[in-house]
Amino acid sequence: MAEVRLTVNGRGYDIVCDEGKEERVQDFARDLDRRVAQLARSLGQIGDAKLLLMAGLLVADELAEAKNEVSRAQGERAREDLARGEIVADAIEKLAQRIETLAARLEAA
Repeated sequence: MAEVRLTVNGRGYDIVCDEGKEERVQDFARDLDRRVAQLARSLGQIGDAKLLLMAGLLVADELAEAKNEVSRAQGERAREDLARGEIVADAIEKLAQRIETLAARLEAA
């Protein structure tokens, strides 16, 4: 395990993370610090716990919205795939009818 020193809202925190994940954790902390700083500018210093809670809620809201967008996109893709499948099935059906027609002509000849 690796240890990372993070600073959020001017306070230092020592965090343990998996080896090789230090930079990613630091990036997350910088983003959280930026969000907390924005909240502190608009709301004032209402305490670390409340600022962190509010920033966490904002991140959770963004994550939920992103998940909804992914679900919508997956639903649209599934509908498109189904439509393509129906088009292919129709084409196969028409080809099968043509083959049957040609086979009947050959038998009659």
